[in-house]
Amino acid sequence: MSSSLDDAAVLAAELLARRWLPRQHPKVKRALIDADLWQAVQDRLAQVGLRLVDNIHADHVTVALMRPAEGAVFGEAGLNSHNNIDLPRDAVSLLIVLWSLIVLPKRERQAARAASAESDGQNEMFHTDRPLPTAASVSPVVSYKTLLADFGAQLGKKTRLDVNLRRLANHGFIVQRGDDITEGPVLDLLLDYDTLAPRILEGALSELLVRARAEADAAPDATESAPSEDPSEV
Repeated sequence: MSSSLDDAAVLAAELLARRWLPRQHPKVKRALIDADLWQAVQDRLAQVGLRLVDNIHADHVTVALMRPAEGAVFGEAGLNSHNNIDLPRDAVSLLIVLWSLIVLPKRERQAARAASAESDGQNEMFHTDRPLPTAASVSPVVSYKTLLADFGAQLGKKTRLDVNLRRLANHGFIVQRGDDITEGPVLDLLLDYDTLAPRILEGALSELLVRARAEADAAPDATESAPSEDPSEV
């Protein structure tokens, strides 16, 4: 067997070693525009029951188990569990709250800016494609103090909240810098937007989200004035 690796094998190995990579990573950028390389990476990962996960709303790509492999890896009990990364229930609840406060408004901002750019482009003599705004440029920042005040009683108060925030950061769901909690590399990759969004918007969190958005709209938009940062830099 040759010790040399082709481009697909190198990218697959790097994804497995690092768990996620930014879309601007040279190998990822090439795979995103080279359909043959992308398929080759998918084929390599599929050999060990994994798939490449990407969406245009996220700034990173990652890997996850293929559906047929989940049963073999986790068994029936694991598939019936509320999660498969050993998060306690209050950590899962915190994850859903943060996903709702970060991903839902981020997607709305991305869609609004894309629509505005498309409208502006119709007035141009020579139309040019404009990329969807990056997650880093439009993703909202959640205040730790506000999170504690609004949800602390339901999520185990300060001690449990702090422990679970560290858990979520270690898994790449969030990045926490002081009082600021921002989107992590896999927050908008490993949670299914099409499944979660309707349930949350029409469910128990809807009123809280409306209030949180109203408060955010009333405050200055920090993402407009502050330079973009890569959420993967902790």
